[in-house]
Amino acid sequence: MSQKPSTVKEYLAALPEERKAAFSELRKTILDNLPKGFEEGMSYGMIGYVVPHSIYPEGYHCDPKLPLPFASIANQKNFIAFYHMGIYANKELYDWFVAEYPKHSKFKLDMGKSCVRFKKVDDIPYELIAQVMQKMTLEDWVNLYDKNIKK
Repeated sequence: MSQKPSTVKEYLAALPEERKAAFSELRKTILDNLPKGFEEGMSYGMIGYVVPHSIYPEGYHCDPKLPLPFASIANQKNFIAFYHMGIYANKELYDWFVAEYPKHSKFKLDMGKSCVRFKKVDDIPYELIAQVMQKMTLEDWVNLYDKNIKK
């Protein structure tokens, strides 16, 4: 891409053909299971799911002009990435996700602090993504963020 997409529609249009179906299914899974109050938009060059300023006026501590991020999806060079800040910030949720992953995928979990990398686009565990999206409400995330992450 020579120019970074500024809208979700532009981001989706710029996806490589071989990843469009899997990425679109991942996005649909997230949208279908996104708790009330979160909004979709562009965030840090990815499709993000955020707590809007209308609900959390303080915004993100790293840059208060930005809404508080919660989850994101991105097309990276060698994989599709799914970011979930709740997995990063809540040890119980992290432990649950790690324990459940093998039940939903035949491949080893490839994960960073909040990033799950899917190198095989035909093996994204959509049902597990749906479940993890439902496990934390907007209120849960804001409370956890205020308590543990915000400086």
